[in-house]
Amino acid sequence: MPRRPSPDLETYSARRSRLADSLRDENAVLVLYGGELRTRSNDTEFRFRPDSDFHYMTGLEEPGALALLLPGAQPGEPPRFVAFVRPRDPAAEVWSGRRVGPQGAIEQFGADEAYAIDELATRLPELIDGYDTVYLPIGRWPALDTALATAIHSLRRRNREGCSPPRRLGEVGDLIGEDRLHKDAAALASLRRAIELSAAAHIAAMRATRAGMWEYEIEALIEYEFRRQGSSGPGYGSIVGTGDNATILHYVDNRDQLREGEVLLVDAGAEWDYFSGDITRSWPVSGRFSAEQRAVYEVVLAANVAGIAAAEVGGSIDAIHETCLKVLCEGIAELGLIDAKPDAILEQRLYRRFYMHRTSHWLGVDVHDVGRYTLGGDPRPFAPGQVLTVEPGLYISASDESVAEGFRGIGVRIEDDVLITAAGPEVLSAKAPKAADEVEALVRGG
Repeated sequence: MPRRPSPDLETYSARRSRLADSLRDENAVLVLYGGELRTRSNDTEFRFRPDSDFHYMTGLEEPGALALLLPGAQPGEPPRFVAFVRPRDPAAEVWSGRRVGPQGAIEQFGADEAYAIDELATRLPELIDGYDTVYLPIGRWPALDTALATAIHSLRRRNREGCSPPRRLGEVGDLIGEDRLHKDAAALASLRRAIELSAAAHIAAMRATRAGMWEYEIEALIEYEFRRQGSSGPGYGSIVGTGDNATILHYVDNRDQLREGEVLLVDAGAEWDYFSGDITRSWPVSGRFSAEQRAVYEVVLAANVAGIAAAEVGGSIDAIHETCLKVLCEGIAELGLIDAKPDAILEQRLYRRFYMHRTSHWLGVDVHDVGRYTLGGDPRPFAPGQVLTVEPGLYISASDESVAEGFRGIGVRIEDDVLITAAGPEVLSAKAPKAADEVEALVRGG
């Protein structure tokens, strides 16, 4: 299996160039930090994952790295990319792996200038001098906040020397978030691959499911499939909940035993080049839904299908949610879960006993990706190139004695990843089966 590819330098350069006009118009500089190693226990660390915005703009994957984007002087001129990275250190690299070093940041990642991170304190003031605004991930990295505050203070003290410190701080998400929301070709290719691997892992899990297994076995199988195909691993903590555990929205303990007659809910997505898939499927442990389980499943599936149909240019996440709610409320009434008419269940929000969350979110580098959901106070209309989830569900607690016994302890969610196109919604996760008969056949067939 070849090493997973990364977008070429032209992709990162193009992403930086798309910010050129905004930076120049505002006389602004953009500062990004790659993040730090985090302690897992004593003297061991978690595997490093770079800050999403930082990697999206630079491709660098090292801890302790920092990048500045400085606007070009002329329209159309790309921003100047200045990198600060750990210096090469042969002794340290024997223990912790190879470092890029300043020269490598230039040669391998396209930086215009690069310095050792140890030089940041002395070089940062001169780099931001004369700019009106600094965009940064405010509050995300205390070390960055401190370094920037120190640099600004240094410039203020040198005011009589003609130094002009920035007067405004801006949130980096206001710039990069909009770019990340509209997927470029490289982003979409990575996302497609992440979702393809996610779907394959769900199929493998369905085929392997048997009563007597443990939730963590299913989790291990799914994440093995991710890694076997070259993924860096899960894009978020895998949710594997059987029976009543499936009614807990973000259940991650994954340590109970699968029992005959239960529904297993799996919410898991692979990460590929730091883009994450996000698929949820629900299936019967025994290979056949009970009558009540199938009835709940078909309601959720109908809501999922209706929600996807609403994912068209000019639509909105709010419109998808309202579409799914209508189907769910009709199903709740038809199943007798609430003794009321669908309109009353919807208007009085009685459905929240069984459906507590929103239906969709943006998907990309982060599983709950960046990008505004409203524009000017109104729901944001969909545009081609945006990717979102559609994930209705019904969650009926085992302790809910207000419903018939056969419905208790059933949790069903069906989640797909959808690309907005001019021709209509494209379901990127379509390879993961969701028709009840097909799901049952996969579990029974092994």
